[in-house]
Amino acid sequence: MDIRSVDLNLLVLFDTMARLRSVNKAAEALALSQSATSGALARLRAVFDDQLFVRTASQMEPTPRALELAPVVHRVVQTIQSEILQQSAFDPARAERSFTILTPDIGEVAFLPGVLRRLREEAPHVRLHAVSRPRAAAADALEQGEAELAVGFFPDLQRAGYFQQALFMSTYTCIACARHTAAGSRMTLKQYLSARHIVVRPDGREHLLDRFLDDKGWQRHVTLELSHFMSLVVLLPGSDLIATVPQDIATVVGRHVAIKEIALPFRPPQLQLQQYWHRRMQNDPANRWLRGLFYDVNRREAGAQMPG
Repeated sequence: MDIRSVDLNLLVLFDTMARLRSVNKAAEALALSQSATSGALARLRAVFDDQLFVRTASQMEPTPRALELAPVVHRVVQTIQSEILQQSAFDPARAERSFTILTPDIGEVAFLPGVLRRLREEAPHVRLHAVSRPRAAAADALEQGEAELAVGFFPDLQRAGYFQQALFMSTYTCIACARHTAAGSRMTLKQYLSARHIVVRPDGREHLLDRFLDDKGWQRHVTLELSHFMSLVVLLPGSDLIATVPQDIATVVGRHVAIKEIALPFRPPQLQLQQYWHRRMQNDPANRWLRGLFYDVNRREAGAQMPG
């Protein structure tokens, strides 16, 4: 017998007949007409080349072949219902698995602390793996299942096939060592452009501020270019360098070393921080839980500071 020629719905009918021993009761249980049920029973008999259920004075009695098949068919039907057709669930308290998150180092310091606190309480055996990818590789990583979520500023993911959810809006600020004598609380545009800058471009990527300044035709005096924002904790103190960074980075750096913020001589662009996932993960219970957790922890109103 070729399984491709078998209508698996017939197994459901067999299982129901084996339990109820009645065409009428089976039809009612399966929400079928009596004629449709009788027709399906005829096809079932043809498949197994056996009468399977024979009418007696009181009910439809199973043949020896039906008695042999009954427990096996019941297991098959139960497996399909409970393990294949039942929507999968995710229990964070009992889950033991790892999730990969795409985020730059700014995301690691801004997004993960609060998430880790929640994981300790709600999902103690869940592990996170934070990785950074070049802009062009982020979409492929989500599409191919190498990462479950991308969190941060990923304008290249604003395309068909990807879902996005806004977390908060941020902006840029200028920071310097607290003992920087040449930099006051404000700078003119000329002073800003001629100052010695540290520029951070994670993964070597051009960032929103770079495009903003280029569009204005403004060229900074870049003394040092870095790949990691947290290197500022070591490089700013005792130097005459300044750095224009997202507000969250200024907050984090200020928690480790003494810095001062300098008002920019222009209105900087706004950063829309979001989380992204591929459409194939839209209905996945584990992914739904993960992005719900990131949203609950990191969602902020406009102008709100990063939590401590």
